[in-house]
Amino acid sequence: MLVLAGIIVLHITTIILLLVATIDNAWWITDTVSTDLWGRLELTNSIWHYTNLKDYPAGQENPAVKNRAVMIRALTVTEYLQTIQATSVLACIFAILALFVFVAQLFTLPKGQRFIFTGILQLIACLSIMIAASIYTAQLHTGDTVGGYGHCYILAWISFVLTFLLAVTYLVLRKKSE
Repeated sequence: MLVLAGIIVLHITTIILLLVATIDNAWWITDTVSTDLWGRLELTNSIWHYTNLKDYPAGQENPAVKNRAVMIRALTVTEYLQTIQATSVLACIFAILALFVFVAQLFTLPKGQRFIFTGILQLIACLSIMIAASIYTAQLHTGDTVGGYGHCYILAWISFVLTFLLAVTYLVLRKKSE
């Protein structure tokens, strides 16, 4: 029973970390700028001003792509950002869905069976947050010399590790007979 409670607490903790990483505004921070997946806060005249990231210029090219002749079509920063947003939201959805499926399987799964479906959902959440954080690392702020990754970026990678551990746990876990 203690193992079951620990798994549920770890799963809820992971969901909270994923939600904070997706919603909060500290993926990239400097002294005067704080950027998340949805907006940008800039400090001017001691007042924080919010800018929506969807207003990025559509034609802004990614500075990481050097050889344009090799690339058929280089993605813009906005397209990378939309991919990161989508995969972060999907990670949250799949992690929450996995928790509900786990609780449902506790009552419906025959004894001795494994929590395979829950593990697969958790593995999809794990891959989604890994894709989001990897794209953010590889494509955004690559040329910036000022600033660094904020706590939400770190929480995303911590969430990746925790969702992976939970996925493995669910794939190994069997419903025990009493």
